[in-house]
Amino acid sequence: MHSDLPYLRAYPQPLQDQVRGMLGEGGSGLAALLQRKYPQAHAVRTDKALYHYTQALKTRHLRNADAVHKVLFDSKIHVVRNALGLHTSVSRVQGGKLAAKHEIRVAAMFKQVPDEFLRMIVVHELAHLREREHNKAFYQLCVHMEPAYHQYEFDLRLYLTHLERGGGRIWRAD
Repeated sequence: MHSDLPYLRAYPQPLQDQVRGMLGEGGSGLAALLQRKYPQAHAVRTDKALYHYTQALKTRHLRNADAVHKVLFDSKIHVVRNALGLHTSVSRVQGGKLAAKHEIRVAAMFKQVPDEFLRMIVVHELAHLREREHNKAFYQLCVHMEPAYHQYEFDLRLYLTHLERGGGRIWRAD
């Protein structure tokens, strides 16, 4: 069965029905719920600030992982393709050794979301430094770095559903 809620396809039908009910209220029920849970947007506005934000999380949780060389907000990432962010690794030969340069790109639309959503996306991309695949170890690492990872991911999917249904942005940059 094809779901009319693409961001929530993997969730149980009763939960999807509950979201449909909130959307039936003109979408205001979903927006109000998210606004209550997350009253304000994060303060990370520039690529430089995002780099430092990411490095702080990496230092705290993945000290021995490969270095991240570049972190930026990317306006070319289209969330509809299910990419919230991207982790890329470019390998080059340097002096007879193979060296990888890691980059993290976060969709630019996430400049105006709560800190919890940004942290969830950055944690997800950082976890790819250790685990390439979205397997059990990958999600365990995400939860290790952010214990509420799954809740934030779900709430972010609710926000994306709100936007897809024509709802406006809930948070504004200060």
